[in-house]
Amino acid sequence: MANVIYITIDQALDTYYRTIEVSGGGHSGVLNQGQLEGTLEQIQDDAWYPTFEAKLTHLVYASNRNHCFQDGNKRIAISLGAQFLLLNGYVFISSRFITYMENISYHLAAGRISKELLAEIIAALVEGEEEDEVLKLKILLAIGDEEG
Repeated sequence: MANVIYITIDQALDTYYRTIEVSGGGHSGVLNQGQLEGTLEQIQDDAWYPTFEAKLTHLVYASNRNHCFQDGNKRIAISLGAQFLLLNGYVFISSRFITYMENISYHLAAGRISKELLAEIIAALVEGEEEDEVLKLKILLAIGDEEG
């Protein structure tokens, strides 16, 4: 794998505050900086996250689900994912990622999208195959039952 450029904790915090400011506010504040730092460090471990897609998946999943912030955890997951893409030259994917992940992030936070399905979604986005009918069906089945 080519050299990956990682997000620093200072960049992540700056991205968080800017995301809150630009996206309509909310109660900004860090609840667990250590957990955020842990996520940023974990994705650098090639043994656990050997591919760029695996690193991106864990970054988005952990940012969304770990509630490191008072508000905006779904938004910061999208922002950090887009930032990671941009830092690593995936400019052509970043806007598609933001648009596609707006709905996915909500269902991920609600527990309807598993980390495994998120990995499939992210791999499809990176490969330009997000319109795959089988993937669409998996997403529909995952989010279709909003009651449970």
